[in-house]
Amino acid sequence: MFKKILIANRGEIACRVIKTARKMGLSTVAIYSDADAQALHVQMADEAIHIGPAPANQSYIVIEKVMEAVKTSGAQAVHPGYGFLSENSKFAKALDAAGVAFVGPPAGAIEKMGDKITSKKIAQEAGVSTVPGYMGLIADADEAVKISNEVGYPVMLKASAGGGGKGMRIAWNDQEAREGFQSSKNEAANSFGDDRIFIEKFVTQPRHIEIQVLCDAHGNGIYLGERECSIQRRNQKVVEEAPSPFLDEATRKAMGEQAVALAKAVGYASAGTVEFIVDGSKDFYFLEMNTRLQVEHPVTELITGVDLVEQMIRVAAGEPLSITQEDVKLTGWAIENRLYAEDPYRGFLPSIGRLTRYRPPVEVAAGPMLDAGKWQGDAPTGTTAVRNDTGVYEGGEISMYYDPMIAKLCTWGPDRASAIEAMRVALDSFEVEGIGHNLPFLSAVMDHPIFIKGEMTTAFIAEEYPDGFEGVTLPEPQLRHVAAACAAMHRVADIRRARVSGRMDNHERTVGTEWNVALQDQSFDV
Repeated sequence: MFKKILIANRGEIACRVIKTARKMGLSTVAIYSDADAQALHVQMADEAIHIGPAPANQSYIVIEKVMEAVKTSGAQAVHPGYGFLSENSKFAKALDAAGVAFVGPPAGAIEKMGDKITSKKIAQEAGVSTVPGYMGLIADADEAVKISNEVGYPVMLKASAGGGGKGMRIAWNDQEAREGFQSSKNEAANSFGDDRIFIEKFVTQPRHIEIQVLCDAHGNGIYLGERECSIQRRNQKVVEEAPSPFLDEATRKAMGEQAVALAKAVGYASAGTVEFIVDGSKDFYFLEMNTRLQVEHPVTELITGVDLVEQMIRVAAGEPLSITQEDVKLTGWAIENRLYAEDPYRGFLPSIGRLTRYRPPVEVAAGPMLDAGKWQGDAPTGTTAVRNDTGVYEGGEISMYYDPMIAKLCTWGPDRASAIEAMRVALDSFEVEGIGHNLPFLSAVMDHPIFIKGEMTTAFIAEEYPDGFEGVTLPEPQLRHVAAACAAMHRVADIRRARVSGRMDNHERTVGTEWNVALQDQSFDV
């Protein structure tokens, strides 16, 4: 096993990796830019090395600077987190050449799965269900229209090297196919330096469901259930849960086995995620494979008791998996809400500035992760769990240079209803001031009838909030109750102030006593 590991990332994921490394007895090294000199991950690590100016393209994603930090620190392994260099095969090769372990899959697997056209062909050869479409090079808009008609509308035009929703267009007719081809091509070229476009059938009533896989370098591979990621805004996930409220055991097994088959087909060794699109009839189709740790991995950990970061480190050290498929049990339900520094009342515009108040709910341990010994001593125990993966602190700065996500609030319960209720309570107790944030929006989603029923698709936010988020309007009866409660509390406050000042008459004294008794036993009717 390694003695020292460098985390080539920042924010909450760097903090997350440091926590597991510390439990494993490993020394940790953080890297930081000018903007992150006082960041939480820098404070948590045993060592910290400065790597450049604030912009990521001058610091965190400059391979030469990260490699210099690795050399300076003497780290034996590097965990890339997600984003930045996590799916960069050149970085993985540079580490290998330097004799440093990459806590991730082999470079060849990254390359094969990083290209959507190549990955789909490999998936087809591995027997994985794929969306009907055309994976060859498309010469021009005329050919795009011809192919779209052959596939059958609606179709999705997608950038081969794409990600994060960039270079994607839906076309319902010839005109939209023609226009979408050119706009997708332009956006792909600007975003990825690769303007190749492919076309596939657009699945109606789609749900985004992904399978977590875990493989070692000894030919072993397992899947750890699925995550439902259908609630997205502009193709970026906002709410995730595990398991999915939509899947049955037979579909879960079929998806899991196909995901493992794909991982083995490319010689995968680490934690990875195979993403599928699932229609209303539970037919599923391969989307892509993410060759890294996913943002939403905590919900899988909460229902399985498996520390994925620990497993990634052990696999990178050459250890075989200590878990078999028969060992994987899905227990209870887990939900993750992404807390973003963005204003939902202003079109979710990013918000920057100082966190004048940051008070997350108290973390509480329960469920499989507690049974696995991962949380013992870290948090109080309960019948539901609360976990907050974060990389910020009160008084810290939210920078304009990086992703606006500042925390991942997760809850676990023995069933979906209890996990949702635990999340409602946790969101209500989360205090954030100084920046715009999406806590009100997340609370609204948790109370939305479609989410409660588990009937959401990837169109949920677009359909339910077509004009943006404007807050929640309470029904008239609830408004009357709230108004009555406010009036009552104001009256109690007035009586208590009068008592302190000694200016209470007999009537007020009698009324005040009645109110105090009512408040103590909460029997008053408002």
